Amino acid sequence: MTAGAGRTTLHGGRIAWQLTQTLWVGGVWVTHFVLMPALEQFGMAPMLVNAIADFMRPLMVGFAGVCALLQLLVIGVALGKRIWRDLRSQLLLLVLVSVGAVFGLRQFSGTEYLQIFGYLIIAFAGLVLVLQPRPDEG
Repeated sequence: MTAGAGRTTLHGGRIAWQLTQTLWVGGVWVTHFVLMPALEQFGMAPMLVNAIADFMRPLMVGFAGVCALLQLLVIGVALGKRIWRDLRSQLLLLVLVSVGAVFGLRQFSGTEYLQIFGYLIIAFAGLVLVLQPRPDEG
């Protein structure tokens, strides 16, 4: 492998890391903390707001799971065997477990608050992940 090819791989990983992180963390936060409250303030019927939330939240949770998998792949390439000792990897695993829990809880009635709790875990794990350096920086 030439030195130029190695830089291209790291550059591609950096772009993938930043793009996926921006999309899923921003999407989760905007959906829950901006879009849903704005729809409520706009005067839409509560039943309609709940229907939109019931559609958007699982969509964003699934998207966060796919992006977290991609980020885990990028950090795995960057860190190798040290991946499991890294806080970023642990946060991504927390996101993936929360995604699984949210989708698993959808099968049971009366678990709406637990699903929202899982969604908030994903949101705050993403926020902490945003504050961490990229894999190629640290």
